[in-house]
Amino acid sequence: MRQIPVDTSTATVMVAQPPQKKIRDRRSGEIATDAETGADLMTLDVLFALNGEVEILTVTVPEPGITGELMMGTPVALTGLIARPWENEFNGQKRHGIVFRAVAVTSLTADASQPKAA
Repeated sequence: MRQIPVDTSTATVMVAQPPQKKIRDRRSGEIATDAETGADLMTLDVLFALNGEVEILTVTVPEPGITGELMMGTPVALTGLIARPWENEFNGQKRHGIVFRAVAVTSLTADASQPKAA
């Protein structure tokens, strides 16, 4: 399947919705896992602004790739962001879209790298 790298170097990216576990099966509540590492997958919505255009993207990230406090409005860096087109047919209806996946999401706030005081 084709994967398209996404250049985020000139974009402004902020958290729109904090990370949540990605559900693989809604009926059973099974959590989706990374096929290579077995790590739980997380999704978060980000506000992606570039060239005066703003989109909200849902990005899937392995749980170990999430660093820093990621609350609404937190500026973040998306490492290894790729877009993958998909298409399927269900009950005679064709559907298509683009999914986004990143290796890591890192908070860009100054206190993200500071250890929390006890």
